[in-house]
Amino acid sequence: MLKIDAIHLREINMPLAYPFETSFGLTTGRRILLIELESDGLTAWGECVAGEHPYFSDEMIDTAWIITETELAPRLLEAELSGGGSCPDLFKPVRGHRMAKAAIENAVWDLEAQLEGVALSELLGGTRKVIPCGVSIGIQPSLEQLLDKIATELDAGYQRIKLKCKHGWDTRIFEAVRARWPEILLSCDANSAYRMRDFDHIASWDQFNLLMIEQPLWYDDFYFHAMLQKQIETAICLDESIRNRRDALAAIDMESCRIINIKVGRVGGFSEAIAVHNAAAERGIPVWCGGMLETGIGRAHNIALSSLPNFSLPGDVSASSRYWAQDIVDPPITVSAKGEILVPTTSGSGYPILKDRIESLTVRRTSLHAKARVTV
Repeated sequence: MLKIDAIHLREINMPLAYPFETSFGLTTGRRILLIELESDGLTAWGECVAGEHPYFSDEMIDTAWIITETELAPRLLEAELSGGGSCPDLFKPVRGHRMAKAAIENAVWDLEAQLEGVALSELLGGTRKVIPCGVSIGIQPSLEQLLDKIATELDAGYQRIKLKCKHGWDTRIFEAVRARWPEILLSCDANSAYRMRDFDHIASWDQFNLLMIEQPLWYDDFYFHAMLQKQIETAICLDESIRNRRDALAAIDMESCRIINIKVGRVGGFSEAIAVHNAAAERGIPVWCGGMLETGIGRAHNIALSSLPNFSLPGDVSASSRYWAQDIVDPPITVSAKGEILVPTTSGSGYPILKDRIESLTVRRTSLHAKARVTV
């Protein structure tokens, strides 16, 4: 049984190496909540992917901090767990707050892997030795800069290019990219920027042979995505709409999408991510792992998750250097010239933490400790 001795919450502030723009706005730096667990001399880490504002989801770092400190951490400190898979039942009384839950649960899985002396990927059920990698390219100041950025990423070996899009930054962009690279694996991500009045506009994108159009409509919708999918040839991929296995089953049965993006924070942790993966696999729907501008801690967890067999499309798990001048893991995460990441085989996540680097970036912290346990 797992018993947690202490839980440390830290907020770190990290500037991005390059600005990242989506239909939500421009991001130049991240406030990030990190979770550190202590148990029997071991430490394990989790990362909360909630943003600075409740734009991608209804969570943000400050709500995640409150929920973790007042609800989730105290429950964990009082519990005896069989492993990371026990966390969903433990946290069930707390509705929502999936990103906060994922940060703690994923750290528990990491701790369990260390205790068992196995790689986190193996504990999760992963079978892949390497994972294929794509990149997500934000909205750029100009078309020329976008084309230069794509050329750089293709030269680095990335197997799929995903373009963030919005009104005014879509059709003409796709035309230019396809004119220069007719054969590359190309997709787009709207982050819910479009509405029913845009159906014909979106349908015109069929000419660009996109792998998928990600979350074009409302963030919480299945019905209208199903309507749109019937009118276009390109596969719709759902992201924000999929919060759990039930959502995945509903979306698949309604034919709202043909591909699912699994973000472990969005669905509440590894347990639910595996459940979504399995539901999609049973119905022949491919999945891939999305990114949330994670540090090496969250990125390492994404690598482990991406080793599961139905992660058959290149995900957004790219190199540390695309986002950070210096990451908080060593060695940093790198991508091979073939556009692949080698899945670690060492105990736990496989990426040692730079504790001094984390300390230098910390702007807020608090610690909670288990009460003395009496054996009778």
